[in-house]
Amino acid sequence: MATTCTSFTWLRPPDLERRSQVWEHFQSLLSTYSRLREQEQCFAVEAVERLIHPRLCELCIEALERHVIQAVNSSPERAGEEALHAFLLVHSKLLALYSSHSASSLRPADLLALILLVQDLYPSESTVEADDAQPSPQRPWSSQNIPVQQPWGPGSVRQARRSSTETETDSFCFPEEYFTPAPSPSEQSSGSIVWLDEGTPPTDTYQIQVAEDTLQMLVPHSPTASSPRRIFLDASIKESYCPLVPHTFYCLPLWPGINMVLLTKSPSAPLALVLYQLLDGFSLLEKKLKEGQEAGGTLRSHPLVADLRQRMDKFVKNRGGQEIQSTWLELKTKAFSRSEPGQSWELLQACGKVKQQLCAIYRLSLLSTAPSRGGPHLPQHLQDQAQKLMQEKLADWKDFLLVKSRRNITMVSYLEDFPGLVHFIYVDRTTGQMVAPSLSIHDKTTSELGKGPLAAFVKTKVWSLIRLARRYLQKGYTTLLFREGDFYCSYFLWFENEMGYKLQIIEVPVLSDDSVPIGMLGGDYYRKLLRYYNKSHPAEAVKCYELLALHLSVIPTDVVVQQAGELARRLWEASRIPLL
Repeated sequence: MATTCTSFTWLRPPDLERRSQVWEHFQSLLSTYSRLREQEQCFAVEAVERLIHPRLCELCIEALERHVIQAVNSSPERAGEEALHAFLLVHSKLLALYSSHSASSLRPADLLALILLVQDLYPSESTVEADDAQPSPQRPWSSQNIPVQQPWGPGSVRQARRSSTETETDSFCFPEEYFTPAPSPSEQSSGSIVWLDEGTPPTDTYQIQVAEDTLQMLVPHSPTASSPRRIFLDASIKESYCPLVPHTFYCLPLWPGINMVLLTKSPSAPLALVLYQLLDGFSLLEKKLKEGQEAGGTLRSHPLVADLRQRMDKFVKNRGGQEIQSTWLELKTKAFSRSEPGQSWELLQACGKVKQQLCAIYRLSLLSTAPSRGGPHLPQHLQDQAQKLMQEKLADWKDFLLVKSRRNITMVSYLEDFPGLVHFIYVDRTTGQMVAPSLSIHDKTTSELGKGPLAAFVKTKVWSLIRLARRYLQKGYTTLLFREGDFYCSYFLWFENEMGYKLQIIEVPVLSDDSVPIGMLGGDYYRKLLRYYNKSHPAEAVKCYELLALHLSVIPTDVVVQQAGELARRLWEASRIPLL
């Protein structure tokens, strides 16, 4: 109930000018999400993508702890704010995250929503321009004439063969292009796939050009910091859960494409917990009254009502306020009177009035005191100090980070062990994190597939597989394998225990066609799925994983399934390395 109350209050403020601003901001968020969903793999599958570099990650975590969290919390000028979380983003990828010892863990869905908010404030130029230049096609292109990856031996390049039937059935033809995987990566090799003309071996000049192309997105001046904002996150206060704990959100841009986010807990957090517990209690009471289970004497003896009465008496005594006192007194008289107990409809009416009063207090105490309206927030010099220190720490790394964000993981490191594998996306649904090779078709960046039609085609195939896998999962299917043109598309969802042993698959719930789309942002489907599975395995920690893969169709289906299992094990072992 508290969530509903706050959502409507935020979306429909009484002031028309303020309402227009709120809806403009809401529209901007939706537009940003739509753009990122078509351009970024992490938003296509709704999972957080980390920037993989253990040494740099360790350096950043130490800097966030000492120069941001501890520096803010030790300052006498922090205006009652307590710094809880700080993290670094390179475009939409997470570089490092540090949370104070007193902070609750940051839910993956909340973290992804915060990344969306950062991208709305400081959009990555590459995704904006790519969205304007190349809108996502409605259906996948035909794959009959796409050149396939061929093995490369010294002094020879095998050409992609085409049959006459393929040429006749396909109206859209690509120019003949050939690409060849470079030799297995060594200590001196960056391990990238390059496009070759006449079988020419790769040179360092090409790799230098890749970096230069990626760095073209830089602009001379850093963007200015945005104003702090009031946000509400899931958290625990004094070991009690609350889904709407007020935090202050600070987005401090370091350079174009690199941002630091700081989250502080508002001094009004304990009040938010009390209001949530009261609203939740009255909502349960209202439900029982509507079902006709409680009235008169039975209401007085119910343990829930006794606890709710005690909590509300304490709140009214501490908060004061004539209106809330009279409203609560009216409900108590009708609910607990021994001589003239109220009827169910009277109790429902009085209960509704109390909830309205609590929502009014919530609005005045938590929404009207937001930083944008003059509420408490960190002084500007503390924000500037944290921003400057992080810029000094990362000054030597910034160019590398911008290149790394576009070429985070390369396919070449997997080609030797998994021949025929074109692309994959591995998602740990328990932590909400994903791993996938880079897939960019923007003119200013170069991926392993180049900038030609093949890169765009593979991207279209991957996005199509994501949508299809979600539709089948919605219908209760956890495994999908089919051939489309020159490719095998596969999808697997499975459960494991903490030691990495696969658990028995179950029949997942079938959802209706008008249900909330599967993902983390719209109700967190996977969190509910884990709870559902835990009912049959209450004694062990259950984890959920997904794997989407694209193989060449020359690979037999049994090899495709075998490779999927081996790839999942390899990625599981790599994900055990603690980076956050």
